Amino acid sequence: MPAFLHAGFLIFTLGLILLPVAFVYSNHYLTLERIIPNNHNIGLNELKNRDRTRHGRILQQQQSSIGVVDFSVQGAADPYTVGLYFTRVKLGSPPKEFNVQIDTGSDILWVNCNSCSGCPKSSGLGIELQFFDPGSSSSASPISCTDSVCSSVVQTAEAGCSENSQCSYQFQYGDGSGTAGFYVSDMLDFDTVTGNSLMSNSSAPVVFGCSNYQSGDLTKTDRAVDGILGFGQHGMSIIQQLSSRGITPRVFSHCLKGTDRDGGVLVLGEVVEEGIVYSPLVPSQPHYNLNLQSIAINGQPVPIDPAVFSTSNSQGTIVDSGTTLAYLAEEAFDPFVNALVAVVQQSVKPFIDKTGNQCFIAQTRVLRLIALTIRITFVMFSVSEAFPPVMLNFAGGATMILKPEDYLLQTPGHQGEWCVGFQKVQGQGITILGDLVLKDKIIIYDLARQRIGWVNYDCSQSVNVTLGSGNEKISEAQLNGSRSPQDALYQLIIPIAATAISLYISLFAGF
Repeated sequence: MPAFLHAGFLIFTLGLILLPVAFVYSNHYLTLERIIPNNHNIGLNELKNRDRTRHGRILQQQQSSIGVVDFSVQGAADPYTVGLYFTRVKLGSPPKEFNVQIDTGSDILWVNCNSCSGCPKSSGLGIELQFFDPGSSSSASPISCTDSVCSSVVQTAEAGCSENSQCSYQFQYGDGSGTAGFYVSDMLDFDTVTGNSLMSNSSAPVVFGCSNYQSGDLTKTDRAVDGILGFGQHGMSIIQQLSSRGITPRVFSHCLKGTDRDGGVLVLGEVVEEGIVYSPLVPSQPHYNLNLQSIAINGQPVPIDPAVFSTSNSQGTIVDSGTTLAYLAEEAFDPFVNALVAVVQQSVKPFIDKTGNQCFIAQTRVLRLIALTIRITFVMFSVSEAFPPVMLNFAGGATMILKPEDYLLQTPGHQGEWCVGFQKVQGQGITILGDLVLKDKIIIYDLARQRIGWVNYDCSQSVNVTLGSGNEKISEAQLNGSRSPQDALYQLIIPIAATAISLYISLFAGF
C-alpha cells in the first residue's frame, strides 16, 4: 500500500476514535469549568450568578446527590515555621479566594471584612491577604436580627444585634485573641467528587462572619491568614450547613502532613482505610471531647489518676486542629515527663532549658585521628531509636500511637536536641490534642455516629473516600488542581492512540 494511504488510514483511525472522546470530555468538564472570564460582561455575570444560586437549590433538593467536598491544605505543624494548617475557600459572586485556618475547636467560618479594624495587611506565610466586600458580591445578603438564623445563633452566645439591626457576633478564642463583625449569607464555591473520581465545581449559599474587628494574636502578621474555618459541631459550622442541605454527609476528615512536608488533604466525607480505630464522642459537649483513659510509654502505663481525664464543664480531652502543640493537665503532665525521662536517660541527656521545658540532648561521640592530631566531635543519634512510642488509650478500646516526632520538638539549629512538645496546663484539668499529635494521621470526625477515628498515615499518599456506591481515591495533587482538564484529556488520549497505532500495525504490517 502507498505510504500516503498508510498515513491517511492512521489519521482517519485516530480521528474516528478520538472524536467521541472529545465530545464526552466536553460534556464532563468544559461546562463545569466556567472558562469564560467573570468580567466578560454584566449580562453574563448575572446569568452565571443565577445559575450558581439555582445550582445551590438543586443540590439542596436532590438528597441522592450527596458527594464528597474536598479542600487542599497548606501549612505545617512546626511551631518554629508555620504552626498552623490553612485551606482556600471561594466566597461571593464572582467568587473570591480566601486562605482560612482549619479549626475544629470553633464553629464559625469568618473572613476579614473590607471595613476591618486591626486586621493585618500582610502575612509572613507568603500569601496575599484578601478582604471580603459584601457590596462587591451580587449574591451577598447581610443577616438581619429578625432572621431565624440569627435567632438560632444567639442561643449559643455567638451572636447579638447591632444598632443597624444586623446580626452581629463577638467572641474570643482560647489564646485570648478575639474577633467581632456581622453575619452575611453568600455563595460558597467548592469541588465535589462523585463516582468514578469525577470532580465537578458546585456552589451553595452559606452563612459566615464578616470580621470588622480583631485583637490579640489575630492582629499579628507572622502567621496572618484571611480568617478561620470553624468545623465544630454547632449548626453554623460549614460541615453542618452543607450536610443539612444534603450536599455532604455529616462526617469530615483531614490528613495533615508532618513538619518536613507541609500540606495535606481536608475532605468533607468519610475516609476509609485499613486500621482505623474509633472512640465515641462525649455527648453534650461544645467541642470534640473524647474519653482519654490512660497513657503508656513503651507499653508501660504511666501512673496517672484516671479521674484527671474525666469530662466535665472544666476538664476533659479535646481534639482541636486549631491548636499547634498539645497540652496535658498538670496532674498528668508531671507523671508523663518523669516516666519519659526514666526510660530514655540512658541514651540521651535530660536537661531543662531556659524557658523551663524538659529537653534532651544526644550523647556525642569523639573521634581522634592521632596521626593528624585532629579531634572531631559528631552526633550519632536517631530520635526514633532513642525515644519510645507513646500510647494514648481511649474509651472503646481505641489507642492512638504517637511516634517520637508526635510528642517531641527539635530545637532549631541544635542537632540532636529535642524538647517535650506537650505543655503543662496549670489550674485546669484540660487536655488538648493539637496538630503536634494530629499530624501524619487520618483523623475522621463522624458527627452522624458521634465518634472520632484515626490511623497513622503518610498524608502525601492518596486516601480512600466512600461515596455510598463504592470507594474512590483522592490525592493531594488532585485536590490542589494539579491534574488539569488537559492532563485528564491526555490520560484518555494516550491509551486510545496506542490502541489505534497497534491496530494500524496489525492491519498493514504485511503490505
